[in-house]
Amino acid sequence: MSEVKVYTSNTCPYCTMAKDYLKEKGIEFNEKNVQTDAAARDELISMGYTGVPVLVIGEEEIVGFDRARIDAALAK
Repeated sequence: MSEVKVYTSNTCPYCTMAKDYLKEKGIEFNEKNVQTDAAARDELISMGYTGVPVLVIGEEEIVGFDRARIDAALAK
């Protein structure tokens, strides 16, 4: 199983949906809150993103809450 990272913020409803979806599937993930963690914010910006959620599953980066892409990345 690939490492799963989820870049989030406190006020993002899609971030909550993504985290809940991963929890329902029993997938462990590392949450990186860009609102409270400056290093996580810098990391996200260096990847070329300014919005959340961004899920990193293995080598795949998924912007937004996209169940089909999340499932496909988890299946690899």
